[in-house]
Amino acid sequence: MTHNTPLSPSPRPLRHLSHVQRRVLTAAQLRAHGVTAAEANEQCRPGGPWQRLLPGVFLLHPAPPTSEERLHAVLLYAAKERAATTGVPVQPDCEEPYRERGRPIYTEAVITGLAALALHGFSSAPPLLSLDAFDVLVPRLRRLRSTGCVRILRTSAMPTPEVIEGLPVAPVARALADAVAGLTDAGAVRRLLTDAVRGGHCEPASVVRELNQARLLSRPHVVDAVDSLLAEGRAIAEDRLYRMVREHGLPDPVWNVDLRLPGGPCLGGLDAYWPDHAVAVELDTRAPRPGHREEDDALWSEYARKREHLERLGITVVHITPRKLREAIEQQATVVRTALMASGDREPAAYVVVLPR
Repeated sequence: MTHNTPLSPSPRPLRHLSHVQRRVLTAAQLRAHGVTAAEANEQCRPGGPWQRLLPGVFLLHPAPPTSEERLHAVLLYAAKERAATTGVPVQPDCEEPYRERGRPIYTEAVITGLAALALHGFSSAPPLLSLDAFDVLVPRLRRLRSTGCVRILRTSAMPTPEVIEGLPVAPVARALADAVAGLTDAGAVRRLLTDAVRGGHCEPASVVRELNQARLLSRPHVVDAVDSLLAEGRAIAEDRLYRMVREHGLPDPVWNVDLRLPGGPCLGGLDAYWPDHAVAVELDTRAPRPGHREEDDALWSEYARKREHLERLGITVVHITPRKLREAIEQQATVVRTALMASGDREPAAYVVVLPR
């Protein structure tokens, strides 16, 4: 037998596959093309033209695998087997290249952790080539074990994957939680969490929620990183609010002020206030934390009381979340502009003292 044993004639020729899938195939896919297990093993002998990357997964050339080939290999290893009668999966050119005729090729397998963050474009994530192993999420009851360059993570709730370069990848917040679970370096954790917000990948609240569900907020170095994350998220939201006013032609407000009744109590702080229109903007950057339920409830009650009190005084309060500023800044500008224009139709607001915060 020669080193270049051809794949036998088959009903699903390899030219229908993407380039990487022509190079990375499972034993079942090779059988569908007429290559027996003995023939595959012979091709993988020392000095042979093929390699066995993982149990049942073969690389059809002798050079070191690329990151793309390794990622497809771990997904092929972890994906739930389909019936052999389906043959080799076809990857047509489409918006979801990891699907075949509407069905996922990589069923019940999702890239997560540091590899997923690298695919999402995190500048603080290590390059794929430097990773010794890739984390793959599978359902809790799947009978698989970690081996070689694949690290199996079991979960009772599989996330809906995003498709990046033809690969099913965990959403950012979930990938972050899975990455943080394996890190003990406080600096690395802080850089990843900060990158998530600074890079516009997701909001702090969604990250905190995933970290809480993963029971990671009992780790001191994670708690410290979350504090930095929330501060970074707040600063970015304020910057977007400044940009919204500037770029959408809104009149300049007074920024970061406290309101007080003349000779009376403080009414609370506001991120932006238009005194001539009695319109205020308040950013909601809260992120619920485990073990702080009473504090979170008290904070929300304080938000509600302040808003009700201001509105009784004739002040319109526009409540904006960081996510709305990130995803729909023009719409939020329209909401504020509408409130400013409507001020002339309202009864004059009570006189309040505006103080710098």
